[in-house]
Amino acid sequence: MQILYKSDPQRGALWQQWLAQHAPDIQLHLWPESGNPHEIEMLIAWQPPERLMETWPNLKALLSVGAGADQFDLAALPPDLPVVRMIEPGLTQGMVEYVTFAVLGLHRDMVRYLQQQREAQWLAHSVRPAATRRVGVMGLGELGQAALRQLATLGFDCAGWSRTPRQLDGVACFHGDGQLSAFLARSDILVCLLPLTAETRGLLNRDLFSQLPPGAALVQAGRGAQLHHADLLAALDSGQLGAAVIDVTDPEPLPPSHPFWRHPAIWLTPHIASQTQNESAVAALLENLRRYQRGEPMIGLIDRARGY
Repeated sequence: MQILYKSDPQRGALWQQWLAQHAPDIQLHLWPESGNPHEIEMLIAWQPPERLMETWPNLKALLSVGAGADQFDLAALPPDLPVVRMIEPGLTQGMVEYVTFAVLGLHRDMVRYLQQQREAQWLAHSVRPAATRRVGVMGLGELGQAALRQLATLGFDCAGWSRTPRQLDGVACFHGDGQLSAFLARSDILVCLLPLTAETRGLLNRDLFSQLPPGAALVQAGRGAQLHHADLLAALDSGQLGAAVIDVTDPEPLPPSHPFWRHPAIWLTPHIASQTQNESAVAALLENLRRYQRGEPMIGLIDRARGY
């Protein structure tokens, strides 16, 4: 099998070496070298080049190197070309670690303590038991479910919201527009792990923030275009929100003059919540290639109608 990789070249070289050792029947080409274009069956990329089928007429699938596929313009891709996002343990574990760090940091007032440190203030605040802190996770896919399982072990009162009904042990599950308000009303810390779709673009806005308990906190690790920046700043300045941990923005990086950099209630990180881990990712890639060869559905196949 001939496949083509178009993304970070250092990672690609490691994947190429790993596949040569563990799957010598699969040849990975590194962009822009692609061997015989008529023999390429899979393209692995973050952003694919244009005219895919003209360049690689026997292409069977487009695979994302990341957990999402919203960076692809699905309307510009051939309608019958399968699109597959990356599902691998390293990505999931990374997101679990980040969400746990963020929720614990907000729960223990670390954003406030960081600001006090800058101001040379030695001032302790009362600590609430985790069982009295209600955490709500928007998005109950692989990442959301894993994060909730970890948060529940720490004693938090956990809930999840998704577009369609889900069930998760020990977690109050809400779904659809009709149950969104009830979910938000019981979320002292709201975690967004939703994919970017037409429905979620701009979702984190003034109307949504107003439905959270006064003084609630936000963890945004979904997609940058979901967050309305001015509405977040207004909610923080009014006290409707107490703090926010932000990992994704639109644009990225933020310009140096952007108020997020210096706002005392915002903890900003540069899109590092979950990153592809080389060995576990290439092993997951190989498993999907073997599934394709066996005629089985690949893991992470995108539903074009939903966009994820």
